[in-house]
Amino acid sequence: MKPNMANIMKQAQKMQEEMARVQDNLQNIEVEGSSGGGMVKVTANCKMQIVSINIEPEVYEDNDKEMLEDLVIAAVNQALNQAQERAGEEMNKVTGGLMAGMNLPGGMKFPGM
Repeated sequence: MKPNMANIMKQAQKMQEEMARVQDNLQNIEVEGSSGGGMVKVTANCKMQIVSINIEPEVYEDNDKEMLEDLVIAAVNQALNQAQERAGEEMNKVTGGLMAGMNLPGGMKFPGM
């Protein structure tokens, strides 16, 4: 039985449209990273943009500049890692995990994956 190319193309176009919709929605999905026992909190969206940073006053009153910088970096990295994971999960919902195992040349990745 031969696959119906028109049907396959229609399904591919539908998946592409759904992927575009999900990518647009990634801006509205927010995750939080924290460090210093929650004293520094960073919120990022799944488009890898930092939305907010909250630093409790005692962090900058009681610590030196380098300590505060390290806490901010740790919280930002945690937030961005969570955003990347969540974006991948959202895209996998559309693709059914179809692209999750694809190894593209040169370490290339599909956006949001």
